[in-house]
Formats: sequence, structure tokens, C-alpha cells
Amino acid sequence: MFSILSLALPLFLSAQDRLLYVGTYTTRGSEGIYVYRFNSRTGAMTRTDVTGGIENPSFLASSPDGKYLYAVAENPDGAVNAYKSDPESGKLTFMNRQSSRGSWPCHLAVDKTGKICIAGNYGSGNFSVFPVQADGSLGESRQTIQHEGSSVIKDRQEGPHVHCTGYVPNNDGLFVADLGTDRIYGYNMDPATGRLWSAEPLYFEAAPGAGPRHFVFHPNGRYVYAVMELNCTVNVLKFENGGLEKLQSIGTLPEGYNEKNSCADIHVSPDGKFLYASNRGHNSIVAYSIDPKTGGLTLLDFYPTLGSAPRNFTLDPSGKFLLVANQDSDSVQIYKRDGRSGRLKYHSKGADISMPVCLLFRPE
Repeated sequence: MFSILSLALPLFLSAQDRLLYVGTYTTRGSEGIYVYRFNSRTGAMTRTDVTGGIENPSFLASSPDGKYLYAVAENPDGAVNAYKSDPESGKLTFMNRQSSRGSWPCHLAVDKTGKICIAGNYGSGNFSVFPVQADGSLGESRQTIQHEGSSVIKDRQEGPHVHCTGYVPNNDGLFVADLGTDRIYGYNMDPATGRLWSAEPLYFEAAPGAGPRHFVFHPNGRYVYAVMELNCTVNVLKFENGGLEKLQSIGTLPEGYNEKNSCADIHVSPDGKFLYASNRGHNSIVAYSIDPKTGGLTLLDFYPTLGSAPRNFTLDPSGKFLLVANQDSDSVQIYKRDGRSGRLKYHSKGADISMPVCLLFRPE
């Protein structure tokens, strides 16, 4: 039986429509992973489907071709679920589930070939490597690497807490941000098998109490931008000879702001000219311009997210809009982005969703 909603929607995506997946926490009424059509001309979001049967699908990752979607189950007995993604409707079909080999997984990364998926386990401070099978499902973990250590903020850094993994541009290495140890670890990788081993240098050491959370490569591959959750800074890092060298540290908050805050997400504009990061507490998106010669950042402005605890945010593929998931106020807010200046202007509320955490556009 077709729902009224599905009957009202066109069968095929228009040229302006892109599929958007929203991962959530399911502890306050959310059903799971929501599917929307996002119109890159009007900035409108239209809900098309929801996939249930998974607890706390708080982070999502896609295969490079968009055919498959992977979602963590962020729980003490962590897991990763694999789905087939319909190219027109975005509807997800469950394929299989694997243990994340750790607790409270909060991040996933699929390599550029689509053959390797890595899950980062925040609670247990480790991460696991999964082979992607020919049908897009996940094989059992081939390798789990455990971090050790702690840092100066005892209630947050009593042990390792893996928060983000990301592949280097040529796909033969991996960086892993560990909030608990104040380090971004480097690993070499065999692209054929996904097997990892420690790189030289072994890690980048952030400032004590910084709390590395997420990072992103500049499109030119020469710079890495790492947002520090605990001391509310962005570190500009030069990527050279397999290692990371700190070039700059810049704050994410207005001068004189002394209230509680923690940073969450970070993204570079598709043209590489601007950088954005999210503040939870100040509840804002901070924008910077990027110096094309040095990779350095200059503060542009702060933009209220009109909601509480902006966790994840994303730029739509056209680069014209920025979408923010306000976890604690149950909303997705949409901003228009000026491509020349990098500045944002509030556009509209995109959707009311219980505890939205992750926003992911399906690759075409």
C-alpha cells in the first residue's frame, strides 16, 4: 500500500533534487534514519521515508557511488548496519549488521574505492576495519586497533576516545582523532586490504585539554583543519611527508564569551575558500576565510543556529546552502551561502526531527 506522502511525490528526482539522509538518536521519539529530498534551487526539504529497527544511528557514511549506506548503532554493544540505497527514492533496504568491536561507535569512514569501512568507537577508544563485500554488505572486522593513554581533563579524557577517522588524499593512509589522548594518530594503509600499521611520525600532539574531534582535508590535499571540542579552537595543520605540522590555532568563539561550549563539526566549502565549524553552547556556526597561499584562517562571522546543540552540519552539493542539525531542539535549519563572501543568511527551517545528529547527502 502506498502512503499519501509517496503518492504526492514525483517518481523521479528532478535536476535540482538531491537525497539527504538524517541520522538521529532514538531515545526521544525518533524512528531511525530519515530520508528527504532537498531542492538546491529553493532550499526546500521534503520527507520521503524513514528506516527504523536501529537504535541511535547517530553517524552515517556512504559508498562513493551512493549505492550503499552505513550507519553506526551508538550503544554500549556497538554495531554497524549496512543498507542498499535506492537512487530515486532514497529508500534503504537492510543488508546486514556487524559488531563494531567496541562501545559507543560515533564515526564511520568509507575509503575512496568503496571497499573499506572503518568504525571509530568513542567509548572503548578503538577502531575497527571492515571489508565491504561485492554486494555492498560488510564482512567481519579484519582488524581492531586499540589506543591507550589519557590527558588533563579527567571527566572527559580519563582514557582514549576515538572520535573521527579520515583517509589521506591518495588513499594509502589514515588519520584518527582521539579526543581522550589529545592526539591525531597516523597510520599507513594497504588500499587493497585495508590493513593498517603505524606511520612515522606516529601522531600529532594537540595542546593539553584540546580534545581533537573532527578534521577535514582542504581540497588541494595540503592542509588539514581539525576542530578541538574541548578548548574550542580550530588547528590548521600542514600535511607533508605523511605527517601533520601545526601552522595556526584560532578560536571558534567571540572574544569575551565565557559560557560553556563544546565544538562539534567542521567543513570546507567545495571551492576551498571558506571553512565552517559548529559551536554547542554558543549555538552558532563560525565562518572563516582561507588564505589560498598559506591555508591560514581569518575569522568572518558567527551565525546563530536558531536551536540548541548544533551537532553535525553540511553544505549541499551545489554549495549554495548550509544545513544544521540542532540535536537538543529537534530541528534542521537551513542557511543560504554567498559563494563569493562565504557569509551565511538564514533561509528557513528545513524539518522538525527528534534529536537529529548527522546530515549526509547521497553521492550521485
